[in-house]
Amino acid sequence: SMLRGRGGCYKHTFYGIESHRCMEATPSLACANKCVFCWRHHTNPVGTEWRWKMDQPEMILREAIENHQNMIKQFKGVLGVKADRFEEAMTAKHCALSLVGEPIMYPEINRFLKLLHQQNISSFLVTNAQFPTEIRNLEPVTQLYVSVDASTKESLKKIDRPLFKDFWQRFLDSLTALSEKQQRTVYRLTLVKAWNVDELKAYAELVSLGKPDFIEVKGVTYCGESSASNLTMANVPWHEEVVRFVQELADLLPDYEIACEHEHSNCLLIAHKKFKINGEWCTWINYDRFQELVRDYTRSGGSKTFTAADYMAKTPPWALFGSRERGFDPLDTRYQRKNKTKDVSGC
Repeated sequence: SMLRGRGGCYKHTFYGIESHRCMEATPSLACANKCVFCWRHHTNPVGTEWRWKMDQPEMILREAIENHQNMIKQFKGVLGVKADRFEEAMTAKHCALSLVGEPIMYPEINRFLKLLHQQNISSFLVTNAQFPTEIRNLEPVTQLYVSVDASTKESLKKIDRPLFKDFWQRFLDSLTALSEKQQRTVYRLTLVKAWNVDELKAYAELVSLGKPDFIEVKGVTYCGESSASNLTMANVPWHEEVVRFVQELADLLPDYEIACEHEHSNCLLIAHKKFKINGEWCTWINYDRFQELVRDYTRSGGSKTFTAADYMAKTPPWALFGSRERGFDPLDTRYQRKNKTKDVSGC
């Protein structure tokens, strides 16, 4: 879509990511959870510790970049692909470590992150909040996410189906570890209708524990029938339902407000008020500034620290909640499928 000028992903709207220059990757296929909404339908291995053959981070990064470029090359000459964006896309600028599995399980994750930053590639790392020690030991990342898929022990067990017996304590310890991070942090909430949308007060308590900079709330994406899960289209909330949930949650959080919306991803962003400078939201990221800061941090052996406030950038008006564009970049052209027999716009 971004290559064709048809709009970017929600990370473009919320944080200024260039979607066509973003590699989705993971150094670990394994995971310690078997979430009901996992789009992999549980074809990946599970485990509570690393017990697989390990590839070196240099090789993983080299092949990730090659695979990204090979994927982009397939779009050469495709109708509507913009030549300038095609050229841009050949140089990866971002890496979302979240495609599948639990990237923080990879024993050389810190070395891998350093290699990304050496190549001027930003790092967005997602973890399932089952590895608190690894979160504490993590080197600075551009943005660190934890998936907060439920707010009570019972519903977390039902939705994430964790392998660890002490999963709830690990979950709470992971959120506490997140609160100690100086760089940007995010809670990622996936709303599954009839499963986890009725626990607002408990969610608010978890926010006070981890003190994230941002809270992303997204309606679950249905990925087809699977023997590993009994999820159906009935579990996908309409966008208006997600908006209502987010408004009710924000009302319980005095230090936070709704900042951005990406209607066509069924996703909203709640941000800490410290990112509102002189009445203007600064949820976007100054990626060049981040790379400067992380270089100084590395050169100083970790003594020259920096915080999320040091690399924020102004959010454009079209990305803000309540804007007429509802998160669609006006530089691009929205494309609606023709001959839709059924309205599935809320999915």
